[in-house]
Amino acid sequence: MKTAVINIGCKVNQCECDSLMTGLIALGHEVSDELVYADNYIINTCAVTKEAERKSRQVIGKVKKINPNAAIYVIGCASEKNAEQFEIKGVRYVSGTAKKDAVFEMLSGTHISPIPGAYESLPIGTNFRARAYVKVEDGCNNFCSYCVIPYLRGRCRSRAPDDVITECRAAAETTDEIVLTGINLSAYGLDVGTNLAELITKLSDLKARIRLGSLEVNVIDADFIHALVSSNNICPHFHLSLQSGSNEVLSAMNRHYTAEEYAGKVAMLRTYFPTAAITTDVIVGFPTETEETFEETMRFVREIGFSNIHVFPYSRRAGTAAFPLGALPEDTVASRVKRLSALRDELKREYESAFVSSELDVVIETTDGIYAEGYSENYIRVYVPDRDYPAGKIIKVTIEGERADGLVAK
Repeated sequence: MKTAVINIGCKVNQCECDSLMTGLIALGHEVSDELVYADNYIINTCAVTKEAERKSRQVIGKVKKINPNAAIYVIGCASEKNAEQFEIKGVRYVSGTAKKDAVFEMLSGTHISPIPGAYESLPIGTNFRARAYVKVEDGCNNFCSYCVIPYLRGRCRSRAPDDVITECRAAAETTDEIVLTGINLSAYGLDVGTNLAELITKLSDLKARIRLGSLEVNVIDADFIHALVSSNNICPHFHLSLQSGSNEVLSAMNRHYTAEEYAGKVAMLRTYFPTAAITTDVIVGFPTETEETFEETMRFVREIGFSNIHVFPYSRRAGTAAFPLGALPEDTVASRVKRLSALRDELKREYESAFVSSELDVVIETTDGIYAEGYSENYIRVYVPDRDYPAGKIIKVTIEGERADGLVAK
């Protein structure tokens, strides 16, 4: 029996998919995380944007073309938001964000379980990739006005520190990099009497390096900085969600900081990690965004000097506080996305070019017989002439030059 487990969403979804594949292997299934021929397909959906929700539906059509007789099982955020959209021919089981391992029972029909009040454990996932992803938290309490995820994932729920440490120690036996992830990683531990800084300290003796997932700037304080500096294995790469450089828009988004506060937290990080990669997300075309406030964002982005930016056009989500505000004209949003993306590319080149002739530590992910490819500690894509380097292991390289999508090294 072959089962393909397909992830449409974020790194948290990916961790859950890894856990499901591990459980399926224990049940005797042959598993894959790709759209290949299989008897069963489990699709872990996403609803963060309308496009993600569309892709979640679209993959069902792709599966039916591969195997018209396959049994399809749909779980995740998009089905939590609207289960009916997946109740179509060929879909045997629809569930939401809770009790995802109930899919093991292969029951027929739609089963949306209540969102749990405490962290819901899945089997410890096997590491199917060069880098290991470890989920430490679920849910979000922020209720940003554009975001539907708190309504689908529920409130913040943290995994027990000992469970996190156990999985990280196991992962460190097979990979040199572990990525800590959560729906709101910055809130880790606040519901169980600890915090992210304490978790970082407890993981500081791991032989694998630790990369932090997306952070809210409010997590950055003296204790957090102390934990980072005291640790000997934290990657100097901090993904700090921004969304807008305009205080007016940030307020309308229900973000809990100002642009000035954000800049101050970046300055704190750069005091101790002067060459760190600072990456971010920016939503373009929020309904209250004007040309003037968009230009504020452009100026702020340049001022911070991000090493990379995920640029997203605003996606209107029913049920959110921002939904009644409507949407800006599509051509206006598209134009602004293009302008910000051009600035992103400029800043990315500036950051990466500064490392030519430097030494970096790269975790190899893939090889094609010509180049081995991986990411440095500060999250730069690096290409090295292929010499059968083992995936998941760190190699020290010297950067020789630039290419369109990263750096070339020896």
